[in-house]
Amino acid sequence: MKKIIEDFIQKESSSGILLIIATILALMMNNSFMSGVYQTFLHIPIEVRISALHLDKTLLHWVNDGLMVIFFFLIGLEVKRETLEGHLSTLKQAALPGIAAVGGMAIPAVIYLAFNFGNPIAVNGWAVPCATDIAFALGVLSLLGKRVPISLKIFLLALAIIDDLGAIVIIAVFYTSQLSMASLAVAGVALAALIILNLLGVTKKTPYFLIGVILWVAVLKSGVHATLAGVALAFTIPLYGKRKNENGEFESPLKELEHSIHPWVAFFILPVFAFVNAGVNLSGMSISQMFGPVPLGIMLGLFLGKQLGVFGFSWVAIKLKIAKLPEQSNWMQLYGVSILTGIGFTMSLFILTLAFEDDSLFQYTDKLAILLGSLMSGVIGYLVLRIFKPHTKQTS
Repeated sequence: MKKIIEDFIQKESSSGILLIIATILALMMNNSFMSGVYQTFLHIPIEVRISALHLDKTLLHWVNDGLMVIFFFLIGLEVKRETLEGHLSTLKQAALPGIAAVGGMAIPAVIYLAFNFGNPIAVNGWAVPCATDIAFALGVLSLLGKRVPISLKIFLLALAIIDDLGAIVIIAVFYTSQLSMASLAVAGVALAALIILNLLGVTKKTPYFLIGVILWVAVLKSGVHATLAGVALAFTIPLYGKRKNENGEFESPLKELEHSIHPWVAFFILPVFAFVNAGVNLSGMSISQMFGPVPLGIMLGLFLGKQLGVFGFSWVAIKLKIAKLPEQSNWMQLYGVSILTGIGFTMSLFILTLAFEDDSLFQYTDKLAILLGSLMSGVIGYLVLRIFKPHTKQTS
């Protein structure tokens, strides 16, 4: 289990560097003579037609509705593994990150709504500051080395996974357009077939993926966001098979998939997503625009809301003895990690694409607010954790 956690953290940390590079590259291209090339690239039409099935989308939409399905598939695998045998498998283990995650979603939403409650269009973005980007957050922690106890890294990892699960629920409930009952029926049949495969103990991956493709197309056409198909597919993948490997342990289709997909998500899918979504056009943007209700709600939601929600709810849970302070840590270190949860970035950008279909609706100040709120959370969180060290030395 320790090796799995360390492997996970290492990959997510390395991915953060690529995300930064992709973001900077997108900003440079869209704010230079390459702007036309960048926009043309985003809107390359890609069409797939198989008999009556017709999918016609731009490259930007293929990334957001296609590649990101794999990202959410990975999240689903992580949630299932952690729930069945990981750090969310018992109430005692899940208590602190679970309570902290609830606060980290509720308070940012309240702050955003306080600024935008009277605007029926802007109010749709209430969930934008509720997410945590695990790649960036763990990337910052990796820069601190042994200054941060492994217990706090596990706390952040578990919190981010619960946070992602909350984002999935939010997308399913609040960001669903008009529904196609015929497509939903096909999706229901496909999901039932996947569940039957699981109950029958089928461990070969091919049947799951073939039916998974049908599920994705049906969900894509149904009006429910396509990324939810990835989560549904992940929940049907068996954790353990019936055969044993060379070490005498039962094979795990879920862990094998998680291990093989993780590098592709960390080093390709998320950087590509960042590149096509983070290219904010700064031309004509003024400082006064950044003090508008939408960007202000997002920035304060991420930077203040996340830390207040995560730390505040954690403090109450620990004081009420519902949960315990992570081992070898102190209150200031817990506060520093709480600040890091304000790094929303990829998940916030993704929810933003669902909340506002027209990405220029607020002159890109909403996207810039995500970048600035995430940047402030990363820098301040790093400084707090750099200053306040653990009470005792960590055991190896």
